[in-house]
Amino acid sequence: MMPDKIRLMAGAAALALLPVTALAQDHAHGMPPAEPPANPAQDHVHGAPPAEPPASPAQDGPPPMDHGGMDHGAIDDGTLDHGQVDQGPMDHAPASPPAMDMDMAEHAPHGPAGAAEGSGTSRLPSNETMGHGAMVGLGGDAMLMLHGFVWPVYTDQSGPRGDDKLYVQSMAMATVTAPFEGGKFSLRTMMSLEPLMRHDGYPNLFATGETAYDVPLVDRQHPHDLFMELAGRLDVDIAEGTSVFLYGGPVAEPALGPSAFMHRASARFNPEAPITHHWFDSTHITYGVVTAGVAAPSWQLEASAFRGREPDEHRWNIEQPKLDSWSVRASFAPSPAWLLQASYGELAEPEEQHPGEDERRTTASVQYNDGKGLSALAAFSAKDRVPGDTLTAWLGEVNWDIDRHHTLFGRIENVANDELFPDHADPLHDVAFRVTKFQAGYAYRVPLGPVNLALGGTVSAFAKPDALDAAYGNSPWGYTLFAKFSLGD
Repeated sequence: MMPDKIRLMAGAAALALLPVTALAQDHAHGMPPAEPPANPAQDHVHGAPPAEPPASPAQDGPPPMDHGGMDHGAIDDGTLDHGQVDQGPMDHAPASPPAMDMDMAEHAPHGPAGAAEGSGTSRLPSNETMGHGAMVGLGGDAMLMLHGFVWPVYTDQSGPRGDDKLYVQSMAMATVTAPFEGGKFSLRTMMSLEPLMRHDGYPNLFATGETAYDVPLVDRQHPHDLFMELAGRLDVDIAEGTSVFLYGGPVAEPALGPSAFMHRASARFNPEAPITHHWFDSTHITYGVVTAGVAAPSWQLEASAFRGREPDEHRWNIEQPKLDSWSVRASFAPSPAWLLQASYGELAEPEEQHPGEDERRTTASVQYNDGKGLSALAAFSAKDRVPGDTLTAWLGEVNWDIDRHHTLFGRIENVANDELFPDHADPLHDVAFRVTKFQAGYAYRVPLGPVNLALGGTVSAFAKPDALDAAYGNSPWGYTLFAKFSLGD
């Protein structure tokens, strides 16, 4: 059965990429970059393309990460979305606007004086430049940025609670940015076709959070909503390199936790959501957010009002926004390679399976990116239920682009989770168990014209208390195989 599943993954992904590949090809000819590139070898203003494509700034590996995107979800077999756009350079002959530049290193969205932006209003190390796949000039200095990905995955999880599934993750994002004298304005939208899958998502041992078919999800990762972001941001300069900003919308991300995992270079090829997702970045899709802050090159302070309740299992609609919760976050970048973050939030009844329980969440994280292919994250979170216990989680991630084709990556998580036995009649109901997940992976990267292809897989193992043997077996483990097609990075 495995060869048939792999052929199905590749065929489905190829079909889904046809429209986005055509879009990229439509823009790949006859359009100059928005401004002359600094490298004379890349100067196409006179219509004479170089003898060979110019090298990208990080030739020993693609840029670490794309940061506009979304969350991990999944779609049933054969259900696909737009791809994520390639970072590689392309020739541009002179033509009239609108203009598009497929080399995004010069155009990566940044905060004041080059501070790199992650998901929502979060920050990343300045070395972690974005990798949008297509930029289209809209007249003047306004630009439209497009990117996304299609990610067929096969997973097999062992043990009594294990399962296997072939599924597809997807994301498409568009951002319009319009600078003006003394600031800039941007509009963002992120979308996915993951609602086409079953509400209970894909197998992911020891993952919990949200519900499906009126049952709490356990050992599953839920899919995500059609609308992942519908938001705007206004930045106004108040001093040299310093600005105040206002961000928000009906679907957005509050100032809480590090940048969501799909927008971190350290997790760029890992096809599974962390089992600590609901400790660190479960608020990345929130219905109703207003954030205000002040930003400088090396620091940012911000506060949000937002809806605390997580999305329900009906993924197609936009749920009623509320402002019943709040959070604050501070970010500090001592150098281009480092980003430190600390945040605190009070969420009103975030989880449907814990009615009447609010949550106080505290997070801290350190991110590193050397700008040459090595990126890492270390993070801590404490989830204090009110009333209830405080549950803590630790997370470590690393991604190493060894050269242009080979990447090694991994993740270690340790979490105290009391949701593994949702049945109130079970003697282990509401008992917290500390579980550790070890995951290692490899990806082989191949450029396919405007599309980047990464072929690879992961292997996972778990450390757990003996009391869980009856439910999970003595030594549960899992693996994935994937083919990630991306327009962007």
